[in-house]
Amino acid sequence: MRGDGRVFRRTGSRVWWLAYSHQGVEYRRSSNTTNKTNAQIMLRGILDGIRNRNEPPQLRRIPYEHLRELVIRDYQINGKRLQDLTVRIAHLDKSFSGIPAIAITPELIHKHISKRLFEGAAAATVNQDLAALRRMFSLGIKQRLLTPGQKPLIEMLRVNNVRKGFFELEQFRAVLRHLPDGCKAVATVAYVTGWRRKELLTRQWQHLDLDAGWLRLEPGETKNREGRMFPLTATLRECLAIQLEQTRELEKHTAKVIPWIFHRNGRPIHSFRDAWRRACLAAGLPGRLFHDFRRTAVRNLERAGVPRSAAMAMVGHKTEAIYRRYAIVDEGVLREAATLLDADAVTRAELGQKTDSMDFEEGCLSKKPLMREGGLEPPRLTALDPKSSASAIPPLSRGAKRYWKVGTF
Repeated sequence: MRGDGRVFRRTGSRVWWLAYSHQGVEYRRSSNTTNKTNAQIMLRGILDGIRNRNEPPQLRRIPYEHLRELVIRDYQINGKRLQDLTVRIAHLDKSFSGIPAIAITPELIHKHISKRLFEGAAAATVNQDLAALRRMFSLGIKQRLLTPGQKPLIEMLRVNNVRKGFFELEQFRAVLRHLPDGCKAVATVAYVTGWRRKELLTRQWQHLDLDAGWLRLEPGETKNREGRMFPLTATLRECLAIQLEQTRELEKHTAKVIPWIFHRNGRPIHSFRDAWRRACLAAGLPGRLFHDFRRTAVRNLERAGVPRSAAMAMVGHKTEAIYRRYAIVDEGVLREAATLLDADAVTRAELGQKTDSMDFEEGCLSKKPLMREGGLEPPRLTALDPKSSASAIPPLSRGAKRYWKVGTF
């Protein structure tokens, strides 16, 4: 019957072997007996233990290399870049090759971490190795080659690599003046949208709708695999309209169709790292990154009061945690906050002077400071006279009544 397992003999052996399945995986073990009845009794005992107590059988010794093949196949199926994974696996192979998966303990993982750090690898780089190893075990569990209890504890290193660079408008204009003509348009669009360099350099004219006012990224073209649209501001519309006009003129002279929005004389731009570095150096901003435009766009959206949900959709942040990582408060914003505080203090002082100079009419609350020699004198509440309709207790404010009803006093 299916699920009852079986007993069998191997060729040339009198000993009976047991074969049974658990969670879709077949396991085999020797009964160490030549009596078939005893072997069947042993098999029933194993199956009863699995069914009644959900005890996993003795698992096969899955080698590390098997898990490595699982993660490589997973990258191939999902269309991920194998180049980065190959580098991570090369480091993992040095530490875990030839070791069964169940023998990879937290101690061995800590030794791998210490070795990589000693070699000069950054904490973020080591975390990429650990992420690949963690994925291997997750796939092994998913394939039911391992149980969750056999996955070792893999703790990531703490990384403090949050970049804080962004461009003020004058800084951006200074860099723009020193960029080649073919790169100025992409830098301008990046400053406004905050889109990644690769996302912009792959844009074609089919992704731009000047009449409707949208620039699009199709699903699958972004880092989070989701599509994105950015409404054309006045700056974007002017920049892209000029770029379209220049492209059409170039197409007439070369008699070739240019599908890309950003190009060098009709050829697609793959990288302009050297031109960017020289422009930043000439502008007096050495070491600045093109990715700083992403933080700049987030900060500008925050300053403009754009709702966070809309800003996340425009820039392409899937979670608020990542968005907050880019929403950096710069010195200018802090100075603006201090100015607002100063203005608020002045307003309060002026209101206080006006209040002190007011004379209240009879029947209103008197403006008398509750002061005595020892400091502020707390208000004294007299007991309510049940025979009197008037109470010496001042009436509750609207907010106090609300709290009174919910029982928070």
